[in-house]
Amino acid sequence: MDLNFSKADLAFRDEVRTFLKENLPVELTEKVRRGLQLDRDDYLTLHRVLYRKGWIAPAWPVEYGGTGWSLTQRYIFNEELAYANTPRVMPFGIQMVGPVIYTFGSAEQKAKYLPRILSGEDWWCQGYSEPGAGSDLASLRTRAVRDGDTYVVNGQKTWTSFAHYADHMFCLARTNADAKPQDGISFLLIDMRQPGVEVQPIVTVDGTADVNSVFLTDVKVPTHDLVGEENKGWTYAKFLLGHERAGIAAVGRSKNALRRLKEIARSETQDTRPLIEQRFFAEKIAQVEIDLTALEYIELDVLSRESTGKGPGTGASMLKVKGTDVQQVITELVNEAVGYYAIPYVEKALVEGWNEPPIGPEYAATAAPTYHNWRKASIYGGSTEVQKNIMAKMVLGL
Repeated sequence: MDLNFSKADLAFRDEVRTFLKENLPVELTEKVRRGLQLDRDDYLTLHRVLYRKGWIAPAWPVEYGGTGWSLTQRYIFNEELAYANTPRVMPFGIQMVGPVIYTFGSAEQKAKYLPRILSGEDWWCQGYSEPGAGSDLASLRTRAVRDGDTYVVNGQKTWTSFAHYADHMFCLARTNADAKPQDGISFLLIDMRQPGVEVQPIVTVDGTADVNSVFLTDVKVPTHDLVGEENKGWTYAKFLLGHERAGIAAVGRSKNALRRLKEIARSETQDTRPLIEQRFFAEKIAQVEIDLTALEYIELDVLSRESTGKGPGTGASMLKVKGTDVQQVITELVNEAVGYYAIPYVEKALVEGWNEPPIGPEYAATAAPTYHNWRKASIYGGSTEVQKNIMAKMVLGL
C-alpha cells in the first residue's frame, strides 16, 4: 500500500531495516523464513534486541516505556519486523497484560511488573479458556476464595499458549459464585513457579506442543496481585481481548507470507509455465491480495483509534475474522502450489538440523504442518462465530 511516506518516514524505515539486519542473527531470521519451529531463546533474542534499543513497546505510553512514535512509524516498524523475517514479539506481556496493568493496575503492580515485561525477564501466559468455557468464557469455573491476605485458586485452564515457558499467568477466576456470570470474575496475576501449578502439554495436529493444560490446585495469590477491583475482571478481560484480537490479524506477516507464496508460484510449474502465470491460480492470489489490502485499511483505522485513546473498538473483531481468514487462505494456496510434495507430513521437518533427505523443494517440508497449525487461528482469541455475533450486535444493532 502506498501511504505517501515523508522523507522523515522513509529515513525511519531505513533506520529500522538497517538495525534489524545488523543486530539479528541470520540463523534466527532463516528459521522464521523457512517456517521452522522456534524455541524460547529464539523469541527472547528478538525481545532483548528491541528492548536494548528502546523499541520493544511502541504502543505503550512514553511514561511506561513506550517510544512516542507516530501512527505511521508504528505501521512502518511492524512492516519491517515482518519483512526481516523476525519472530513475533510474544504478545502476552507487551500487548496483553502490560496495557491492563498500566491502565487498571496499582502503583505497586506497575512498578513491579512493567519493567520486567519490557526487559523480557518475565514471560507471561494467558489463563482464560477452560474445558467447557472457551468461546463462552463467562461460564468459567476456576474459583478464587479469599483467605485473609491471599486468594486460594483451584481450577483448570486449557489451550494456554507457551505456559511451559511462562513465569507468570494473568488469570480469570470466579470470586463470587452468586453473581451474574460476568459480574463475579476477578483478574489475578499468578506466579507460575509456585507449588500447585502443573503444566501439561497438548500436542496439536501439526505435531507441536505450544499449547498446554494448566492445573491450579490450592494456588495462593496475594491480594495485592488482584488487578483493579474484585469481581470487575470481566471489564479488564474485554479490554485485553480487544488488544489481542487487533494483534492477531498480523497484516505485515501475512504480506510477507504472500510474497513467499508468489515466490513459490513462480518456481512451481504446470504445463511448463510458472504457476503464477496460470489464470486459475493467479486469480486466487489476486483475491487474497485484495482481501489483505482491505484488511490493512481496517488495521490502520484501528491503530488510529488506539493512538487517540479510543481503543480498538469493533475493528478488533473485524481484524480477527478477516485476518485469520487471510492467513488460512495463504497456507492453503501454498499447499496447492507445492502439490504432491506437500502430501508427506513429516513433523521432524519443522526442527532445525533435521538431516534426512529432503522431499521436494526446500519450502515443501513445512507446507503441510504450517497449514495444519493455522487451522486454529479462527478459534483462538475468540472464534469467528463469536466475533460475527459481536459485530452483528455492536455494528448492525441486531
